[in-house]
Amino acid sequence: MGVVIGLDIGGSTTKIVGLRDGEIVAPLLVKATDPVASAFGALGKYLSLNGLDLGRIERVMATGVGASFLRGPLLGLRTYRVPEFLAIGLGGLRLSGERDAVVVSMGTGTAFVKADAKGIRHIGGTGVGGGTLLGLANRMLNIRDFDMVVELAAQGDLANVDLMIGDITCDAIPGLPTTATASNFGRLSDAARREDIALGIVNLVFQTIGVMAVLVTRDGIPMRVVLTGNLTTVPQARPIFQGLSELYATDFLIPDDAEYATGIGAALCSPEQGVAT
Repeated sequence: MGVVIGLDIGGSTTKIVGLRDGEIVAPLLVKATDPVASAFGALGKYLSLNGLDLGRIERVMATGVGASFLRGPLLGLRTYRVPEFLAIGLGGLRLSGERDAVVVSMGTGTAFVKADAKGIRHIGGTGVGGGTLLGLANRMLNIRDFDMVVELAAQGDLANVDLMIGDITCDAIPGLPTTATASNFGRLSDAARREDIALGIVNLVFQTIGVMAVLVTRDGIPMRVVLTGNLTTVPQARPIFQGLSELYATDFLIPDDAEYATGIGAALCSPEQGVAT
């Protein structure tokens, strides 16, 4: 069998992955400001790096906001555009090995997709995501580089930024440890360093997404939450979501290759589930 290519075309990055006999082949990320140029560039680079010629590509399955700009086949290959929420759900299940899950795609904003025996459906979202993180860092720290924000956050201390339950009461509150957040940025002090503020921003974004995911899982049969998207690569993601897991008794999973989940889901779609470009 040939290789099926999955493309997740965003506004500034394109993720590309191949599936050969159901196995994932060398995921790759390419940055570009133009979605069409990004798609062509990603495909060409992927073929070159993996020693693949066009004759070995069975088809290209594209999704993401940038896929709407495609007008015809990519490099002469059969190309289909598939619904992004379907790709998110399929990719999250494939990487996690779960049969039922709430799949959370954390990109510029955040989408919540429920995948179970009833099918895959979008159940909501929030504008809080990577765009929020960068916007707040730009305004509060005058930093526009994502990696620099994450690096600063690694040295931060939330005690100078967030108000904790233990800061406002001496009494024990059932189900809420003293270290639980009472108010994000509710204790921002003059002594707060840039590193503290950076961590406070990262923590605010992840806690907001995590709490919303918990509320989604409470609507019906409890499910595991599978986290996907670019924000899963942030080092602080795992400890923050682990804390939320313990607080709310909800399992959060960040599978390997989670940032490529939507592209993988696109490759799993059949041509009948998409529209030829």
